[in-house]
Amino acid sequence: MTVRTWDEFLVYEHEMIERALDVLKREMEAMPAQEPNLFAVQRAVDFLLQFGDRIHNKKEEEVLFPLMVERGVPADGPIRVMLSEHESERDILATLFSDIPLVPEMNMKERQRVKQAGMDYIDIRANHIWKENDVLFKIGLKVLSATDGQTLLQAFENINTEFYGPDAQQKFGQMLAEVEKGRKVTQSLVHNLSQDQIHAILETLPVEITFVDADDIVAYFNRLDKEKVFVRTRSVIGRKVQKCHPEKSVDQVQRIVAGFKSGTLDKAEFWIDFKGDKILIRYFPVHAEDGRYMGVLEVTQEIGEIQKLTGEKRLLDS
Repeated sequence: MTVRTWDEFLVYEHEMIERALDVLKREMEAMPAQEPNLFAVQRAVDFLLQFGDRIHNKKEEEVLFPLMVERGVPADGPIRVMLSEHESERDILATLFSDIPLVPEMNMKERQRVKQAGMDYIDIRANHIWKENDVLFKIGLKVLSATDGQTLLQAFENINTEFYGPDAQQKFGQMLAEVEKGRKVTQSLVHNLSQDQIHAILETLPVEITFVDADDIVAYFNRLDKEKVFVRTRSVIGRKVQKCHPEKSVDQVQRIVAGFKSGTLDKAEFWIDFKGDKILIRYFPVHAEDGRYMGVLEVTQEIGEIQKLTGEKRLLDS
């Protein structure tokens, strides 16, 4: 983990917590009709207790919140709300920790109660993370100095070391990997999207993408039946990528693909002047989470207008 500021440190930890929440949510949603993967649920609850509460929340409760109060943030405002939610999370996790091993012997009504407790925790924790990331931490950034920030970072590291030693970050990653392995899930949010939504998102991207699979076969491109920088029709699907490029560039294409497959290349970039615009063309190898080579992603973008950008334009600027 590479972070520069105290808030990035905590946001990174929030992302780890959210990954465990995702595992817990999928299992809770299957109840009460189905018995959850008890190993996965227990791993998730244990991580949320050991890391999410006893490590992460400790940093906020014992270091961040008191310093913010010292710098003038009212203790009875947002900070009190955060502390109250920490207690609610803690109480529910304690209940889940006790109840989950007993699920196989529970009737449907009892399982529904466990499910509701799990979903309540997920809702409280997810909203809590949003409040901290988007509200509380922004308040902190206004009142805390650069020196305060360094003090916080050192204190956070000290807490990690106190509980898990000098290689604490590596151990946290291993703990989380065990949570996700127990559920056999991919670290992804794509399951939240329907196929129609995925298609619409890909068609909305301000770039043209083409995917060539591990066998060098063109399998996909977006902006279907729409105007594109380089004309591409459905007839290219199923063809070898080498047959989709001019003969003079085939050798270069093969070198790029070979480099991606061997791992000696992690990207290839080109830019040309075309149709009165500057065109950026980038190639990236695509790998599965287990490292398996899956193919090549080509990304084409018109960047002439981007090159003209100067200064800043904020989100709320007209």
